[in-house]
Amino acid sequence: MHKTILITGATGFLGTTLCYSLAKDGYRILKLGKRQDNDIQFDLSEKDIKLNVQEDIDYVVHAAGKAHVVPKNEIEAKEFYDVNFEGTQNLCNALTSLPVPPKSFIFISTVSVYGRDEGDLIPETHPLNGNTPYAKSKILAEEWLQNWAKVNNITLGILRLPLIAGPNPPGNLGAMIKGISSGKYLSIGNATARKSIVWAEDIGKIIPVIAGTGGIFNLADGYNPSFSELEVYIAEALKVKKVRKIPFAVAKLIAGIGDLLGERSPINTDKLKKLTSTLTFDDSRARKLLDWNPTPVLDKIPEMI
Repeated sequence: MHKTILITGATGFLGTTLCYSLAKDGYRILKLGKRQDNDIQFDLSEKDIKLNVQEDIDYVVHAAGKAHVVPKNEIEAKEFYDVNFEGTQNLCNALTSLPVPPKSFIFISTVSVYGRDEGDLIPETHPLNGNTPYAKSKILAEEWLQNWAKVNNITLGILRLPLIAGPNPPGNLGAMIKGISSGKYLSIGNATARKSIVWAEDIGKIIPVIAGTGGIFNLADGYNPSFSELEVYIAEALKVKKVRKIPFAVAKLIAGIGDLLGERSPINTDKLKKLTSTLTFDDSRARKLLDWNPTPVLDKIPEMI
């Protein structure tokens, strides 16, 4: 009998890939969300909601959440808390009210919980120093889930993810592809800063494994490509002859002007530092305990375009 996996955030970038990957491996997928095209309509912001399901749920993958937005005021900042922390609590309370609660709960978290803008091979044991509303909400959710899972005898897996790659990616990776395609992208300096990335479909493949073991894991492709490598591979896939470059000194001057302009500027000193600093995460624990053998993202660049 096929196991049933409930996935929140199933219509998002990662959720869509998880649904496809797990369904392909023979799992029955239940999609949960506010939209009518979900199998279960459920608003995570509402308390005391009952899940109307006709079958036992084996695993839950909680991929829904608020991300990729810089809050402009306290109200927007509080939305991270409401969705990522309180929404997680509401979901879990509904799950434990089922006649048969799930055996495992996998929480999609983020490497932002470490609060680092630079560093090399940061492990899971690093202190959780994230101070953005997004990072704080994920830290609160992680801590609350560990107690909830222990009390309810549910196996908990927490996956701390870096930049996620896949076909037509959103966020910074998608912006890089669009910029190189249009000729508007500018490579800064020698572009040797490395970043951790993970291929979305690989996350789907590891879900059943962590559902059986539990634990907290960083996931990355293990190679951590440099900006220069990403630029070259993307340009080749797009058949673009040359990526435009800008000296670091010029970028620094523009960033300084951006500091004066404030929100009107697309770049400032802080953003420049993030773009030119190496930030990678150690996935050796997942390799050892989960047999994590990820795909090098550079090999998948043609599928992203």
